[in-house]
Amino acid sequence: MHNDKAQLELKGQIERITYYNEENGYTIAKMKVQGRTDMVAIVGTLFSVIPGEVVKLSGYWDRHPKYGEQFKIVSYETIMPATVKGIEKYLGSGMIKGIGPVMAKRLVTKFGDETLVVIEDDIERLHDVQGIGEKRIEMIKMAWEEQKDIRDVMVFLQGNGVSPAYAMKIYKQYGKDSVKIVSENPYRLAMDIFGIGFMTADRIAEKLGVPKDSQIRAEAGILYVLHELSDEGHVFYPCDPLIRKCSEILTIEEPGIAFALDAVNSEKKVIIEDRETNEKHVYLTKYHVSECGAAQRFKSLLAFPKQLRLVNIDQAIEWVQKILKISFSEKQIDALRDSINSKVMVITGGPGTGKTTIINAIIKIYQRMGQKVLLAAPTGRAAKRMTEATGHEAKTIHRLLEYSPGSGSFKKNESNTLEADLIIIDEASMVDTILMYHFLKAVPLKATLILVGDVDQLPSVGAGNVLRDIIDSCCFPVVKLKEIFRQSRESMIIVNAHRINSGEMPLFRGGEGYFHDFFFFIIEEPEKVLEKIVYLCKEGVPSRFGYDPLDAIQILTPMHKGIVGVSNLNTELQKELNPGRDELIRGGRIFRAGDKVLQIRNNYDKDVYNGDIGRVREIDRETQEVLVDFDGRLVSYEYAELDEIVLAYAISVHKSQGSEYPVVIMPLLTQHYILLQRNLLYTGITRGKKLVILVGTRKALAIAINNNKPQMRYTMLKERLMSDINR
Repeated sequence: MHNDKAQLELKGQIERITYYNEENGYTIAKMKVQGRTDMVAIVGTLFSVIPGEVVKLSGYWDRHPKYGEQFKIVSYETIMPATVKGIEKYLGSGMIKGIGPVMAKRLVTKFGDETLVVIEDDIERLHDVQGIGEKRIEMIKMAWEEQKDIRDVMVFLQGNGVSPAYAMKIYKQYGKDSVKIVSENPYRLAMDIFGIGFMTADRIAEKLGVPKDSQIRAEAGILYVLHELSDEGHVFYPCDPLIRKCSEILTIEEPGIAFALDAVNSEKKVIIEDRETNEKHVYLTKYHVSECGAAQRFKSLLAFPKQLRLVNIDQAIEWVQKILKISFSEKQIDALRDSINSKVMVITGGPGTGKTTIINAIIKIYQRMGQKVLLAAPTGRAAKRMTEATGHEAKTIHRLLEYSPGSGSFKKNESNTLEADLIIIDEASMVDTILMYHFLKAVPLKATLILVGDVDQLPSVGAGNVLRDIIDSCCFPVVKLKEIFRQSRESMIIVNAHRINSGEMPLFRGGEGYFHDFFFFIIEEPEKVLEKIVYLCKEGVPSRFGYDPLDAIQILTPMHKGIVGVSNLNTELQKELNPGRDELIRGGRIFRAGDKVLQIRNNYDKDVYNGDIGRVREIDRETQEVLVDFDGRLVSYEYAELDEIVLAYAISVHKSQGSEYPVVIMPLLTQHYILLQRNLLYTGITRGKKLVILVGTRKALAIAINNNKPQMRYTMLKERLMSDINR
């Protein structure tokens, strides 16, 4: 507040928004003021005002050295527009779903300056307007009511320092009770609404006068810290370090944290498990249920007798080799025997070691015996690849379990199991603790379960290290395929991936890599690395190899920030590969038709999942929707849901798991040293099918190859399997 300047009032109609920051509401706009012929520039915080709206401003005049006279806003209130022109502009700006510029014109032609009164008090009269039917009237009515309620939420949030971008989400979650619920317990926002973290909720709580050391804050803070730790991959966290961590983050004394931890434990929001070693493990309840449940289901599967009785295994192996016109290695024959004799088994190995060949042989044998076979993988792309490689339909695990948006749960579970004698899961390293538990519940006890994956890749994005724990428990037969098959040896991508996995430098010709499918450009400066990547995408790779820059090339990077981090690479590549006029700015991010985008959370209702990549097909300003094409399936996003997608010209290596791309380009610089790990480099390289290009320094490459200490994850699945199964 500027007390040194006398505050004035200014009333007028917003004509044009020059700039709007969705995160904080900062606006630069042009306003038409009665009695003035020229437009007035206004600057300050205005939440979601739109052209055509009439506002009453309180503030003062100021002179900007570059832009001249401006009215600086201190506070404001909105008034409905009164003129026909104003009403048309107001309604035509896309504020109300169902009314675009064309419909706005029709409405004001029919009702003139009574238009807003008609919508408010006598909406049925809209039937008289051409092109408006019952469905559209219902849409306009709901949007009009919603808009009024959202205004109230916005005003409340504005007073409490929260981004108006969240107003719509908060309203969608709590409806008319939004203000009441947020006032009573702002920390609910952090748990209930995607995109609103504890820090934002904490800011609101502070504005509302919630004391820093209050128990409600300590309880919410503990749950927040545990959620953050689960995002790092931990299924639980040791009690004493957790208390110290919470105390540090929340600036609450340790006794206060311990007291709050007891409270959330008694409310069953967390489970504290006492170990024999006098150690206590703290779990968010769903992780404890999932880890214990998964171990128990494995035990039950093993205890149930095998249904398949093959009199002559050797004969079956002989038969399948003839059918597939192939001669199996010793390891592959071991895998076939185990698949016939065991109830649960693991097949693991790197690229080119014949995992798919084995899957095909196992399917053939089981089908010959009249057994029902189901195939699944954690991601849509991995399932698609599995289908192509086997000729047998594979589904995502979510689809296999038939997620039901209405109930928020899976239809397939322990009381409605899958119909199958054999279930094979590919890319099993990606399956996290919670998904594995839900999946195992749906596996019928009579079935055989085969987990196939590459244990040397990065572990799952979600909490846990399931495949590694299963292998390390030694409770199930594990076949490790190491031999690279002849045809795969011709691929330097595969040869070099195995070298890296063994701790050796990849092979190069001369100073730089010039193999037909594996290149390494040695460049030191981050700015030059960025330039090279942009050139390779736009011209280098398309002109030399004929690959499409958007459909075939994927940039994978170890980090999010920095010159060659995900964020900056996306900005630069969007500029070069998809310049365009029709753009939508949301929260400082630009979306354009044609953009390559990535889904960043599981959305079961839309049937799109964390890691799915699509293309923006259309931005519809009338319905306020963005249509995204995911492998031929159009998915609609309302504007308020756009924080679920991000640009995907460049993505993190973690997000690329389970996918394959014709071309992978990867920056490697020493400024990433914390993230330079062997399993990360190995995962990135093995995503490339036809061509892999590394751009960076030998030193960064060497750091990654030598750093073979994967980040430790707190999980007890291995121990539970050993104790449960050996009991």
